[in-house]
Amino acid sequence: MIAIFKSHYSIGKSILTLDHPDKYKEGGPKSVFSVAKDLDTIVLVEDSLIGFLQAQKTAEELNKQLIFGIRLSCSHEDNSSQDCIHKIIIFAKNDNGCKLLNKIYSHAFCESEGVLSFKDLQKLWSTEDLELAVPFYDSFIFMNTMHFCSCIPDFSFCSPTFFIEDNGLPFDQRIRDKVVAYCENFNYSHTNAKSIYYDSRDDFSAYQTYKCICAKKNGKQRTLSVPNFDHLASQEFCYESYLDYE
Repeated sequence: MIAIFKSHYSIGKSILTLDHPDKYKEGGPKSVFSVAKDLDTIVLVEDSLIGFLQAQKTAEELNKQLIFGIRLSCSHEDNSSQDCIHKIIIFAKNDNGCKLLNKIYSHAFCESEGVLSFKDLQKLWSTEDLELAVPFYDSFIFMNTMHFCSCIPDFSFCSPTFFIEDNGLPFDQRIRDKVVAYCENFNYSHTNAKSIYYDSRDDFSAYQTYKCICAKKNGKQRTLSVPNFDHLASQEFCYESYLDYE
């Protein structure tokens, strides 16, 4: 199973930092690198590039391999309506891949209003330098199944890997079955993964509080008693849960 971390640089998504473990203070926020101290390879998937340099620096100081990916919104080239938007993850394989990630990210947010088309992605793609993965949640399969969307991906230029997760949510098995069937039909690979946004199950309330604070800053009223977050019904998005599966 792959542990997929996200840091506080993906605002509202994680309470983990990218600090060196030596900087941890009792009662303060924990770092990805202190939580995953026993892992030689850190897989980090962010919603922006802001934290990349810090992640790289900390990984080098700790002699750990960093696999960095960007989670982006994508759509069919001819239709960017909400019914066709879904998420993909693009990983950099090497230094040139990191440069291409920057180009792709810049194109998405400077020229495409945050939604990348497969047509534009293909123009910037390099199989030698990049790898594409399909997340379990908010993928085209998830959006088509749970929200009755009409997302049509174009993987003609790559061979994606599909992530499968089990976090105790009521629809996990349904999405899993559809992912497995799709991969078998198109001969794509899939692997078990765990999205990690906090250290232990006991941190769930802190995570929920942080999400409420971030939502309030964006003008949305959220409280712990009535958080109104979709699918925020599991304490399993943590490293403790990952260790249980291991």
